[in-house]
Order: sequence, then structure tokens, then C-alpha cells
Amino acid sequence: MDNYDFDAIVVGSGISGGWAAKELCEKGLKTLVLERGRPLEHGAGYTGEHQPTWETEVRGLPLRDLYNDEYEIQSTSYAFNETTRHFWNNDSNNPYDWDPQHPWHWVRADVVGGRSLLWARQVYRWSDLDFAANKLDGHGCDWPIRYADIAPWYSHVEKFIGVSGQKLGLAQLPDGEFLKPMELNVLERHVAARIAEEFPERVMTIGRVAILTEPLPHSDRGTCHYCGPCHRGCSVGAYFSSLSSTLPAATATGNMTLRANAVVEGLDYEAGRITGVRVIDTETRERQTYTSKVVFLCASTVGSTQILLNSASDAFPNGLANTSGALGRYLMDHTYAVGAMGVFPGFEKYYPMGARPNGAYIPRYQNLEGGDEAGFYRGYGFQGGAARMNWQTMARLTPGFGAEFKNSLRTPGPWTMRLGGFGECLPYEDNYLDLHPTKKDRFGIPQARFRFTWHDNEIRLRDASKADAARMLRAAGAVSVTEYDAQAPGGAAIHEMGTARMGRDPADSVLNAFNQAHDVANLFVTDGSAMTSSACVNPSITYMALTARAVDYATTQMSEGAI
Repeated sequence: MDNYDFDAIVVGSGISGGWAAKELCEKGLKTLVLERGRPLEHGAGYTGEHQPTWETEVRGLPLRDLYNDEYEIQSTSYAFNETTRHFWNNDSNNPYDWDPQHPWHWVRADVVGGRSLLWARQVYRWSDLDFAANKLDGHGCDWPIRYADIAPWYSHVEKFIGVSGQKLGLAQLPDGEFLKPMELNVLERHVAARIAEEFPERVMTIGRVAILTEPLPHSDRGTCHYCGPCHRGCSVGAYFSSLSSTLPAATATGNMTLRANAVVEGLDYEAGRITGVRVIDTETRERQTYTSKVVFLCASTVGSTQILLNSASDAFPNGLANTSGALGRYLMDHTYAVGAMGVFPGFEKYYPMGARPNGAYIPRYQNLEGGDEAGFYRGYGFQGGAARMNWQTMARLTPGFGAEFKNSLRTPGPWTMRLGGFGECLPYEDNYLDLHPTKKDRFGIPQARFRFTWHDNEIRLRDASKADAARMLRAAGAVSVTEYDAQAPGGAAIHEMGTARMGRDPADSVLNAFNQAHDVANLFVTDGSAMTSSACVNPSITYMALTARAVDYATTQMSEGAI
């Protein structure tokens, strides 16, 4: 082919897609960004940003019939309510198949910007402990990269998005390019000091978060003023999203074309190359095929894998770029909604100020040599925080009614602290997604089908994290310590990864060290599906760094005529 519609096509406009668009456009490539969700304007689209609870339809309570019928999965997220519902996917309009005995939560947005509008913004670099883990303990194939390969790209990303954090000098959690850290509150400082005394190998710090605490020289985004729930949208752009940051940067080049309401049905393949991207208009059902020199799949772990599986051909009968048979396999998520909480007397004269959009963090401290000395492989970290019980919590716990009861709720409740464990999931071949043989969605595309089970290692790890959380809280002086484990299904942490993994050997992986498909030279996949293991930290900054690195490699290859 000599004539193309675009130099590059990016599928998806979220965390990875926004970065692919920015980097490609800034390198001079005419780039089409395809987003299946609805158009959304930064600022004006955040209709629930400062909406008082009492102005929502039912005063902030859930619309049970609507949620059960149309948002069964999405409404399980902490970020879903009437101030954010317009960002989310409608489950009844976009069904998928899962085993009720082993449920999977596919949590997804349905607007330009995707889940970058709704994420918790926690950003932690991976270390060589993570990139070498599969090789060290024999679970999963070896990553084709190490920390040194990606470290410059972490820096590249951090300088653009703005990361508030504290340097610790820990090998298992590399430091980055940080803006000034947010502050731990009075109880968190107390707990951090007691943990340091009782457990010298453990460190509590403030979370590392993609929110501006200082201005960035290249950006007109505002700094955080602690005003409220970030997932409603941030019109000043203090928190990083593709809608406030990478997509405007791509637009500024004049090289980006953005098309919303565009579902990618599949990719056409011929003679070693992607020759077309097949798109369905979600409103008119019109079908159109676009062409480009290079394609970046950034549609999310599930979305990108679904596209590749639905692009089967005579050359790839089991899914595009799937000579290895690994496509769809090794699905991972983090263990989630497990830990402990306790009450801390003696701090009643203190009250936190503002709505700090961040919490405390305890980095991994188990198996730092890569073995299973702790009774399981890999490890976990803790995210949590301390606060005083508010009137809503106290109203549920305090008996009574009438004026005296209501007046009692004007006094804040006791200080409590929660530590929740995020644990690593090993890559298992029998955890997978594929396409349902008969069920199709409203566009005629086969539905994604999930088969996922927590294995023994994750169960042991989850139990240990719960017990450790309780021990640390008690050591810090907590009373009424309660362990919890919601038995969260796969997908609930919204950190799904692994179904088109990177690897050194084309026989057991889909992508090479630069996120390029082993089998298709002009195809790159840079979202969570590319991950070869899951580590125990939030993965989004690694997606961003891998995306920027892959674009640099792809454009170099294009200039040399290799693509």
C-alpha cells in the first residue's frame, strides 16, 4: 500500500491511548484516535463535580432498580453514583459472559478519556524485583525488559503528568520525579512512627499520586485545592487524565483526529501487516475501514484482546498475532478489599482539614529476594488512611431518634484507620478470556467470556495481608481491630492485566520487548494486556511508560523503513 488514511491509528483514548496519541502526534504523525465511548469535554462534561448530595435525584442514595437492571457491575465501584453515572458503561447495553461460580467484574467507562477520569491516580514504579519475578520463581515467562530499560520512560512520564510523592530509597519501590508530597495526618504520623519502631523493615509513607501539588512549567493545569471526590472530574486539571493532559497536547500539534462513538470490530491482516481497522458507528451502525502505517491498540486489557480474538483469519485462526496461543491467557488482577481497621482513642482534639485526594502507603516487604520465605510467592503492599467517623457512619452505629439524636451527630466520631492489602496475582494459563461462541453484543461482535479463579497462592497471600494489617494496627495502639475480606472477584481492583503478554520467545508470548506483536510488524499493544506479571502496585504509570517507549521505537522503525 502506498496511500494511507493516516500515519497512525490509536484505539482507545484512556491512560494508554492518550499517551500514544500525544507521543505520535508530537513526532509528526497524522494520528486517528478511535474511542467507543461518547464525546466528553474537559470541565463542561463534569456535571457532578461540585453537585451537593442533596441535589441528586434521591439525595445520594442508589437508584436500586436502575442500578440492578442496567449497572449491575459498574455500580460495585466506589466511584459510581449519580454524580458520575454519565461516565460509566451501561451493562445491559454491553453485556459479557462470566461463570457465576467464579465471577469477573469488567469495570469500564463509556466516554472519551475512559477510566483516566475515574482512576485512583496512585502511581508507583516497578522495580527489578517485579520485572525479574517470573524468572526467579518460575511462574510465568520472563519479562523481556528490566528496570533500566524503562526507568528513563518513567521519568519522561512523571515530568509530564506531575507526581506528588516522597523519596524513600527503597530498592523494591524506586523513587521518581516527584513534586512536593502531600502530608500524612496526625494519626497517620503516629501509626507510621509506631510501625517503624515495631517493624523496622516496614515503612509507611504518603501515597505517590498523579495530582499536582505544584505548578508544572509546561502546563496550565491548576494545583490541587483538596475540594472533593476526584472521580467526579477535575475542571482545574489538578489530577492527571487524558482528557485534561495528553489529548490536549496531541490536539495542540494539529496532527490528531479524534472520533468518538466508534467501536473497533476488528483488524484486517495481509502479508505480515495490518491493512485496515474496521469501525462501527455506535449511533448509526455505519461501518467504515480506516488505514494507517502503524496501529496502537490501547483499548484496555479486555478491549484490545477482544479485538485481536475477533480478527481471526486464515493466517491466524485463533486470533490475530496469536501464533503462541497465549492471547487471552494469563489474565491477572490484584487481590483487593481485604485488610483490617481499628479505632484510635486519644486524638479527639484533632480534625483533618480538606478532602485530601490521597492516602497512606506501605510498600511490599515480603520475599524481597524473590523466593517464598513468607509462605507464598511475591507479596503485597497496603493502601489506607486515617479519618474521623462522620455523621453518616455515626448515624448507622448510634441508636436513637429525635432532636437529641440529631444533635449528637454534630460531634465527629472517633479516629479510625484502615489498611487494605493489594496483593500480586501470579500468571496462570487457566485464567483467561475468550469469545463466546454464540452470544453477540448489539453490534454483532462476539461477547467477551471470562474464566478466572483465585489460586492457592493468592488465597494465602490475602490471608497473610489481613493478619499483617491487624498486627500493625494493634501495635500502633488501635482498639476494636476488625479484619475484613470481601472475597472480591477478579476484576474488582480494576487492575486487569496480562492477556497479550510481552516475552522474549514468540512461542509463549504475543509481544516483544517494545510492545510490538511478534507476528505483525506494524501492530503495537501498550495497555494492561501487555503485562507479563502483575506486581502488587497500581500499574497505570507502567502502561504510560511502556506506551511512550513503544512509540519512540515504532517511529524510529518507520523512519528506517522497517515498518
